[in-house]
Amino acid sequence: MTATTAPEQLAVPATRPRRPLRARSALPVAAGTALITAHGALYGNWLVDDAAITFAYARSVTEGEGPVLQPGAAPTEGYSNPAWLAVLALGRLVGLFDRGAVFGLPDHVLFPKAVAVLCCAGVLLACHTAARRVFRRPGLVTLVFGAVLAAIPSFVIWTFSGLENPLYALVTCWLAVVLFLGVRDDRLLSGRVAVQVGALAALAALTRPDGLVYAGAYPVLVLVTVRRAGLGAAVRAVAWSVAAFLVPFGAYLAWRRAEFGRWLSLPATAKSQEPPDLVRFTRVGELVQYTGALAVLVLAVCVGVVLARDSRLRSGLVALLVPFGLSLVAFAVLAHDWMGQLRFATPVWVLGALVSVFAAARALARGTARPRVVLSAALAAALLPTAAQFTAAAQEFRAAPTVPLCAVADQFGRSFNGAADVIGVDRGSLLLPDVGGTALTSRLAVVDLAGLAESRIADLWGAHDMAGIRDYVFDRVKPTFIHSHGYWSQQTGIVADPRMAADYHLISAGPVAEDWVRRDAVPDAGALTALRDYMRDRVPRVQQERARAPRDRCGSTLRPGQLPG
Repeated sequence: MTATTAPEQLAVPATRPRRPLRARSALPVAAGTALITAHGALYGNWLVDDAAITFAYARSVTEGEGPVLQPGAAPTEGYSNPAWLAVLALGRLVGLFDRGAVFGLPDHVLFPKAVAVLCCAGVLLACHTAARRVFRRPGLVTLVFGAVLAAIPSFVIWTFSGLENPLYALVTCWLAVVLFLGVRDDRLLSGRVAVQVGALAALAALTRPDGLVYAGAYPVLVLVTVRRAGLGAAVRAVAWSVAAFLVPFGAYLAWRRAEFGRWLSLPATAKSQEPPDLVRFTRVGELVQYTGALAVLVLAVCVGVVLARDSRLRSGLVALLVPFGLSLVAFAVLAHDWMGQLRFATPVWVLGALVSVFAAARALARGTARPRVVLSAALAAALLPTAAQFTAAAQEFRAAPTVPLCAVADQFGRSFNGAADVIGVDRGSLLLPDVGGTALTSRLAVVDLAGLAESRIADLWGAHDMAGIRDYVFDRVKPTFIHSHGYWSQQTGIVADPRMAADYHLISAGPVAEDWVRRDAVPDAGALTALRDYMRDRVPRVQQERARAPRDRCGSTLRPGQLPG
């Protein structure tokens, strides 16, 4: 052993971590990214409609309209992902997003999915960066990590949904790896590591509201690992990390307060997240059920084996477990998400896969041949039912993806443009709960019944004041058209309100949905008949065509005033 080689670095050359990523190192990153992308391609052009809300704000901001859902609307913070909004706005400014088609593909589909691919590559690069410090074959570990992520439908679906999930995965993964490297290199208390982690925590909080929890990652890890002799240095380092978090995040909060007069975004206000209780933490069981209890058990044993032994990986694994634990807390405290496929679990999958793959790789590399064979057999047996479950979940979602953006753009944005033309309405308004694709395509002023982009309705949802919502709609807004369905009709009571029958004509009704037009917007009985004929004949055809092809595109551009094809 030379003087420059520490005992724990015998398996990995001391200079290797400082070398640039070579072509052979890039191969597993590229291969793992290709696996994730191949799974994402199964969902075609599908984007969830909620993503289009941020798309609409990105369009308004880059066109000089400010933070509004549509040109001319009042400024509102109808998004809760400002960092992702910034990515989309930048893409639009350079002509890569919401401008038209690229190689025959709509750029409103291509750009967010391409960014998702780049984020996945960044996640795998983070894994490889950490793996090079503790494994002889980091490329293999990285490839397995990529294969694990590619196998999880929840991760892939929401990464390629158009929402902020890929950026969130990238930020939380690098935060964990910076902590890992800080512990491994005995630099956790350095100012550089403290500031990096604080800045990444701020970026996580600006990507999703629950990302605020990662502000605790650095203080918790320092508390767990620091010795009493280093208490002063620990306090200084935590102070640096907190400052690095507060400067960007606090600046955004100050801007929000100055611009909107609020401390919370409208989605957070409307959803009125309640303080968590102990029962809420049982939601972690949903993750275990989705993954498979047997697989979770075997992987937990691998983690326990690594933590029980004095190895080069143990201290780093503790560093990874802290943000992983915080990701579980964030998932547990959030209210149940109606979109399915555990949309809020993206960091859990990334950090859980990182911990599991590292632990399993170390456990399989230790001991004699017999224990390794037993562990390999246990892993294979545990993962088989998980693979079957993941396959079924992917097939089910592919057949019926959650609220496609194109379905909303066609059914509500474009179809109600046609409805307005039938009765000669030039400037009108449309109240409905699905506003993403609608805002991108409607020439009518869109009013969000869900309150995500409508300040007064958001406040009323937050106060659980359904009577207030009805009064605001019928006495103040007086929308030209109203669409409501299922949950929204039941919760608000808007359809049963006597003012609906008094002020509106019913123009279409289905098993769960109804459409109405304001009586004073219809010039005569003939126009009402023509409108009802249009809603009876044209709109159902649009719905049926979209239902047959839920993953197809809906044109190269989404612009106000378009009509159904």
